[in-house]
Amino acid sequence: MKKLKRVIIITAALGILSQAAWIAIYLHVHSVADRYIVNDIGDIPPAHTCLVLGAAVYGDGRVSDVLYDRMMKALELYRAGKVRKFLLSGDHSTFYYNEVRQMRDFMLRRGVPREALFLDHAGINTYSSMVRARKVFLADDCIVVTQRFHLPRALYIARKAGLRARGFPADRRRYLHRHRYAVREYFACAKAFLDVMIDRETRFPGKIIPITGSGAPGRDAR
Repeated sequence: MKKLKRVIIITAALGILSQAAWIAIYLHVHSVADRYIVNDIGDIPPAHTCLVLGAAVYGDGRVSDVLYDRMMKALELYRAGKVRKFLLSGDHSTFYYNEVRQMRDFMLRRGVPREALFLDHAGINTYSSMVRARKVFLADDCIVVTQRFHLPRALYIARKAGLRARGFPADRRRYLHRHRYAVREYFACAKAFLDVMIDRETRFPGKIIPITGSGAPGRDAR
C-alpha cells in the first residue's frame, strides 16, 4: 500500500512539473512574439513581403472562413501600399489537395498581378512555412497574416528563423472552432519551441527562389 501511494505521489508530481513546463513554454513564446503584433494597418511599417499562411480549402474550390479572412487582410496590406510581394504558403502534399492554388486564384481574381505572387506548395505546417520563407525564398522583412490565436507561434518561429517579421491579425469574425484552436495552440507552442531549439529540418528543402525577383509562372517552390 505504501509503495502504491509513493507511485501515485511521484506520478502526480511529474504531472504538475510537466504542466508547469508547458505553461512556461507557452508564456515564453508569447513574450517573444507579442511585441511584434500590430493591430492597426496604419501603424504597421511597410515590408517587402506579405507571408500568408494556408488553411483549409474545400473540394468545390471554396476557401474556409479562416483562409478567406487571411487573404482579405493580406489584400488590405497590399492595397494600402504596405507590401510589394505575396508569399502564399500552404499544403499541397497530395495531388488532390492544394491550398496554394486556391490562394493564388483568390488573389488573381482580385487584380493582384501574377508577378507579385510567390507560391510555396510545401508549407505543410507553420514551421515549414517560416523556415522555407527564409531559406528557400530568402525573405527578410515580412508581415505575417494569420488569425490572432495563431500569430504568436507563427511570429516566434519566424523570428527564430531569421525573419524580421511583424504580424497583422486576420480576425474578421468569431470562428466556429475558436476554442479548439486555442487549446491546440497551447500544445503547438511547445512543439514550436522544440523545433526551434533543435533547428529541425523541413520535410522539403527546395531550390532557392529569391522573392526579390518575379513571381511569374514556373517560379513556384515545392
